[in-house]
Amino acid sequence: MSTASITAEKFPFDLVAPHLEKVESQIRDQVRDFDPGVEPYMAYICDTSGKRIRPTLAILTGGATGELSQDHINLGVILELIHMATLVHDDIIDGASTRRQAPTPNAKWGNGMAVLLGDALFSHALKLSTDFNDLALSRAISLASREVCQGEILQTQRRFDLTVTKEEYFRMIEMKTGALFAAASGLAAKLSGRDEDICEAMSDYGMKLGTAYQIYDDVVDIIGTEAEAGKTLGTDLEKGKLTLPILNLLEAASPKQKEKLTKRIIEQQPLDLNIIGGIAEYEGAVERALKTASKLVAEARATLNLLSDSESRTALEDITLYVDQLLKSCR
Repeated sequence: MSTASITAEKFPFDLVAPHLEKVESQIRDQVRDFDPGVEPYMAYICDTSGKRIRPTLAILTGGATGELSQDHINLGVILELIHMATLVHDDIIDGASTRRQAPTPNAKWGNGMAVLLGDALFSHALKLSTDFNDLALSRAISLASREVCQGEILQTQRRFDLTVTKEEYFRMIEMKTGALFAAASGLAAKLSGRDEDICEAMSDYGMKLGTAYQIYDDVVDIIGTEAEAGKTLGTDLEKGKLTLPILNLLEAASPKQKEKLTKRIIEQQPLDLNIIGGIAEYEGAVERALKTASKLVAEARATLNLLSDSESRTALEDITLYVDQLLKSCR
């Protein structure tokens, strides 16, 4: 199995392209808000070719639930800055050397500097969140940021831990990835002035989409290629992260195979593909993880039935189809 090459151009950008240009412009403006001595580092971190999924969700949800406003753009910028800060920290934790075909900040300047840069970007994003007139919005963004950090802490804490359950795995990825997706769509609906039911439904849309995307990312870490993924892969296996494909494998492996696998986990030995690839249930474990993600995507798509027909709603549906395409590329 291998991942097909999925380019950013295939992401449903057409409707949001002009608005994403504003997002990029505002991100550049935020870079210039740092001290001149810090600005070049921030420019390097922010000058990426990421898909800007979180701003896209905020923009499209704004259009699908009401009238798109500058506040929706601002929300997208803030959440993207938080996301970029988490990536800086993730790469330090994982010892990753490349992301999007470029050296990571930790590879370029060392772990100490990278930690500080991630902290600075995080705190700057939270400062921007206080510009909203609604204190509840600022609080919700801060809570989502805390969820991301807590999810990463829990996953790091549970490395090489055979007692991790699937329920705990899902909770961790809902925190580390789903939280910002949920904030993008749920808070965008709140900015549109929609009632609590719609806001909760859109938050649920983002949570399920983000959780499915994280499962996809966990699968790619095992079966993908760095040329296609654009980042260092295999870090989950090396660092003992028990992601859904590995949990499925532990569940389905024969007693002898499970003993071999768990021995390596208990002894905190790297879990490389030579070990797991030889287990007969390996491909089935990956396939079940992909099916779980596909189910979440379908559930996310179903929540959109509460919204009136519009171009923005159709684009939100297209995003779910895009994630479906990513999942199919792993089969």
